[in-house]
Amino acid sequence: MKALISAAILLLLAGCSSGPRIDTSYTSLGQDSRAQFIVIHYTSSDLQRSLDILKGNDVSSHYLIGESPATIYRLVDENRRAWHAGDSQWNGRTWLNSSSIGIELVNRGYVEGAQGRLWYPYSEEQIDALIVLLKDIMQRNGLKPGAIVGHSDIAPQRKVDPGPLFPWKRLADAGLVPWPDATAVARQRDLLATAMPDVGWFQAQLARQGYKVPEHGYLDLETRNVIAAFQMKYRPGRFDGEPDVETAALLAVLNAAG
Repeated sequence: MKALISAAILLLLAGCSSGPRIDTSYTSLGQDSRAQFIVIHYTSSDLQRSLDILKGNDVSSHYLIGESPATIYRLVDENRRAWHAGDSQWNGRTWLNSSSIGIELVNRGYVEGAQGRLWYPYSEEQIDALIVLLKDIMQRNGLKPGAIVGHSDIAPQRKVDPGPLFPWKRLADAGLVPWPDATAVARQRDLLATAMPDVGWFQAQLARQGYKVPEHGYLDLETRNVIAAFQMKYRPGRFDGEPDVETAALLAVLNAAG
């Protein structure tokens, strides 16, 4: 008798812990992926140190990609929030941890030298692995080109990763990010050479790209940092934060293409 009572209690407890019965025969069309953006970072350290940090309590990312071999580590399930973006904004969305997938690349970033910052390159193997991963994430989440951004794009006042040696053009060639047509940029450069836009124009065009940028019409440090972040992505040979004709042409072509 005691055995029967014990079995009955266990069955009752099991039923209580299984949760409510939910009918899943209907599905709403009004939905999309939790992930709206993919944010690219570098770790500023080697693989072991990167793993030690990202496995801890303070900082995390959904994926980490080694340098060589370019092993892809999944550290956080895509359905859960990772802590990689911090204070951030893109296209009006703030605190992007809740709406993005974070990918960290093992890369030392830069060291300060006599001639300024020395940036470390990315390995071909690592970028190949990244492109495969990005295509998979975008396909599964229904994301379009333009959803991939750098940490420096969403937090230009405090971050510079993935840096000027990150090959954004390779991602563009793979159909993952928009890229300005070179002929159209040259044409715009000629047109703008005789009528250089003012600072307010640059601020408005950068805001259309998605950046959080002041729109007060004068060139302050905050605006320079945003310009530099854009230049680092589309003109990595010079990212001094100066609002010049070539930067204006790049912005005009990208925004005209939507």
